[in-house]
Amino acid sequence: MTTSSKGLFKASVVAVSVAAASSAYSAGFALNDHSATASGAALAGAAASTSDISFSFWNPALFANADTTTFMASGAYVMPSMDVTVNSATDATTNSLGTEATDDSVDNSLVPSLYFAKPISDKTVAGISLNVPFGLSGDYGQDWAGRLHATETGIQDIALSFALAHRVSEKLSVGASVQLHQAEVILESAVGAPNHPTLQEGIGRIEADATGIGFSVGVMFEPVKGTRLGAGYRSEVDFDFEGDVKYTNINAALAANNSLEDASVTDSITFPSVLTLSVEHDLSDKLTLGLSAIRTGWGSMDGINIDFDSNQDNSVLTFGFEDQWMYSAGVNYVYSDKLTLRTGIAMDNSPVTDEYRSARTPDGDRKWISVGATYDFNDMTSASFAFTHVMIEDVTVNRDGSLDEDSSRGTLNADYESSANVVSAAISMAF
Repeated sequence: MTTSSKGLFKASVVAVSVAAASSAYSAGFALNDHSATASGAALAGAAASTSDISFSFWNPALFANADTTTFMASGAYVMPSMDVTVNSATDATTNSLGTEATDDSVDNSLVPSLYFAKPISDKTVAGISLNVPFGLSGDYGQDWAGRLHATETGIQDIALSFALAHRVSEKLSVGASVQLHQAEVILESAVGAPNHPTLQEGIGRIEADATGIGFSVGVMFEPVKGTRLGAGYRSEVDFDFEGDVKYTNINAALAANNSLEDASVTDSITFPSVLTLSVEHDLSDKLTLGLSAIRTGWGSMDGINIDFDSNQDNSVLTFGFEDQWMYSAGVNYVYSDKLTLRTGIAMDNSPVTDEYRSARTPDGDRKWISVGATYDFNDMTSASFAFTHVMIEDVTVNRDGSLDEDSSRGTLNADYESSANVVSAAISMAF
């Protein structure tokens, strides 16, 4: 099945730039590339860095990094790869669906971020940012063997944040923001029994959207000069999705047997919180070490339970997600007055469990290797670049029919091999 929406901010400045990113990049469907500067060190020190205002995504207190009016635009171009091998697949009547797979289920995509900071006093900075905190995009096509489990999946969350950061003292900064979220969901799959003499097969597609409100708080403390501690918390966001389901190529027998008819749909989903803990330590005038631990509260997402405004049974997909941590370490090296180099590594643990892994969430643990650089053209303008290679654990989706929710989907056993390359770039301008 599917869900998508019309986008609250699609008429805004992001109308031409926002795209959902592939699930091959970040664990679950969180997107982590909101800063080319931070990505160059694999997010090491993300909540404690004094580099630029883009670190405010993880800690709103870091908008205090702006000494003057500053605008920053960052973008990540995600190039995923996912190879799927179908070992077996059957429909609900145990008829084989073959082993046809697809090698083009994920597409390259752009993840943009925008930041604007304006000091309103000597110690207080107001900030606005636009980000895509969560995104997922996958399209297997309508002919592969696992089509009764999924053909297309899409999730996109756009967040517009309004923040204030305040320097309490030379050692302490605090910040907070309120966020307006617009989320879209698309869920599509085949329905029916392809080899059944009367029920046959059609396509069901759900598109829905919702708005939500979230917040973030953060603090940055420098107990001794050269050592910075930072913590930032982004809240859960509750969404009440509303949309509709539309069916195509549904014959009368299938429609009558399953009460399939175009209808309105609703579902309530809570997107997870994110806690970021970081430290930066200046090892010398040129070399800085950064460490981060990022906890995503995936346990808030129990799954999808779509209620149809018709006699059709609810469509259920249990996520079974578990709260998980991402750990990273990296260094920044000031090569010259104009050029700073950085590198980092990270371990990004997947929230997906073997029992509930599905064709919509074929997720595995990830390892990052990142390199990056920032070049200062002058005191007012700088550019940052990063490259990240993401290695993803090979996983198997084994839906053997033991879950009640698969009673109409049949079985699927498929192996997934995935990886991703991400190129990031940013420009920062002070006025």
